[in-house]
Amino acid sequence: MTTGTFDRKMALRLGAGVAAVLLLKFVVFADRQPAVVGAVENVPMALKRLEKVREIAATVPAREELFKQAAAELDAREKGMLKAETAAQAQAQLQDTLHRVGLSNGIDIRGMEDWRVKPLGSDYGEASVSVRFSCTIEQLVNFLAALANMPELLSTNEINITGNTEANKVIQVRLTLAGVVSKKVAQEKRTGSAL
Repeated sequence: MTTGTFDRKMALRLGAGVAAVLLLKFVVFADRQPAVVGAVENVPMALKRLEKVREIAATVPAREELFKQAAAELDAREKGMLKAETAAQAQAQLQDTLHRVGLSNGIDIRGMEDWRVKPLGSDYGEASVSVRFSCTIEQLVNFLAALANMPELLSTNEINITGNTEANKVIQVRLTLAGVVSKKVAQEKRTGSAL
């Protein structure tokens, strides 16, 4: 190996390295700033756009008023819902309603056979309680009429009546009463086991 050849090879390698570094610095990794673009729109187009935005802005108060009316109507309709935070509270309210209305009609409703909470549509739930009691047919008619006049959204989902041949005309009734609850109560998981 001669020193003259070695120096030429080194010089070529050095030159190629410097060229590669300069190429990377100024071409590949160069700081490119976006070019400033002039406005494309002209004045008449901007005025049309401004007029359209003003028209949309003018409808905002009317839409707010419609929203307030809809919210007030929803509050009025939901006034009849059972005010319960949990499924157990909804069950207790239904039992209390059955007991109060039953006592006012001379019917003794004490126990509970079954209770359930299930979804009612996509926004609400339905809580139901099943009870069994004895009464006369007149008491049952008055009891059902009193339930229908309650301010809550209540309904009888199921009613089974069994008569007898005794002279006192007492009938056995199994009734399932349901009320509307919030979606949160309907989605609550039931804990514990049935006895």
